[in-house]
Amino acid sequence: MSCKKLVSKAVVLLIGLGAGQLLQAQTYSVLYSFSGGLDGGQPLASLVRDSAGNLYGTTSTGGGTGIGNVFKLDTSGNRTLVHGFSGADGSNPQAPVIRDTAGNLYGTTISGGTAGLGVVFKINKSNQETVLHSFTGGADGARPVAGLVRDSAGNLYGTTLSGGTSNQGTVFKVTKTGVESVLYTFSGGSDGGQPYGGLVRDSAGNLYGTTSSGGAASLGTVFKIDPSNTESVIHSFAGGSSDGASPQAGLIRDTAGNLYGTTSQGGGGEVGGTVFKISSTGTETILYAFTGGADGGEPLASLVRDKKGNLYGTTSAITTTFGTIFEIAKTGTFSTLYSFSGGSDGSQPYAGLIIDSTGNLYGTTRFGGTGNAGVVFKLVP
Repeated sequence: MSCKKLVSKAVVLLIGLGAGQLLQAQTYSVLYSFSGGLDGGQPLASLVRDSAGNLYGTTSTGGGTGIGNVFKLDTSGNRTLVHGFSGADGSNPQAPVIRDTAGNLYGTTISGGTAGLGVVFKINKSNQETVLHSFTGGADGARPVAGLVRDSAGNLYGTTLSGGTSNQGTVFKVTKTGVESVLYTFSGGSDGGQPYGGLVRDSAGNLYGTTSSGGAASLGTVFKIDPSNTESVIHSFAGGSSDGASPQAGLIRDTAGNLYGTTSQGGGGEVGGTVFKISSTGTETILYAFTGGADGGEPLASLVRDKKGNLYGTTSAITTTFGTIFEIAKTGTFSTLYSFSGGSDGSQPYAGLIIDSTGNLYGTTRFGGTGNAGVVFKLVP
């Protein structure tokens, strides 16, 4: 097992991008730079953090077989291999892992498994992996891109990009013993289709998510599935300058029941996208529309919210820049906190951020770093 520690100099910048606001100095540092070899490469997913400050994540490529792994990064920047995928047990994970109170990890892979169409897996504290479900591509779904959400009984919930009776994706449940059931199958019509993002669950057991296509304008939806597995469309995206289109990410929810998310397109910019809010009564508000300029564009990931109600996210900005980290304050003010250079600091963050108790942000980039295979980073706002 190959393990590498990267010690980098913190990058401290004064940034006055986005809304033209001059911010205080932001401290950005690379915690680890992937080589693309045994340690993995091209992390597409966000991270999860334990109470000791260790970070856990996935790489979509690299590892012993070249098809990705699950890694741990300690507080000193030392990477250890948690699990390397072999194919039958899954391959090419694009989703984050989640962690239970006992230290077990759960996740999905977009391919691999018995039919090559993805799996739901568990890794215990001894780093032993178990495939809980292997997708067949039939009614059970295929190609889960997003991660999972877990209830208090240990059941796991997620989405598949395709499969189901109409091959437009599903919402599924997997029990802790590995029994899978389909809660909803998308038709690709007004109910939506092809969900890339994961789910968020409220205390009543309702599930909320997005589809990248379908809906009234075929530009994606925000949906709700109640405990009786009835689906309702909360919002159908219309595109154009007044609305977003094609959400690729899941949602977050505040204590008042408001939902927040991103769309990869729409908003009026050539390389656009939006950040939106949907109230508990179903009213959508565009909080910010990206121009594709210095403010970034094409947000592909979900948001994170701090204790004050400020929102943070990333843009991939594939065609214009190397990506950004942004903040939308509770007051509505947009600020670019960091712009990636495409060099050793990373390039094209496809994943969202996580936040610790003191407000520090952590994330990954798909490319860049010393091996151009992505980095794990920290930003101190």
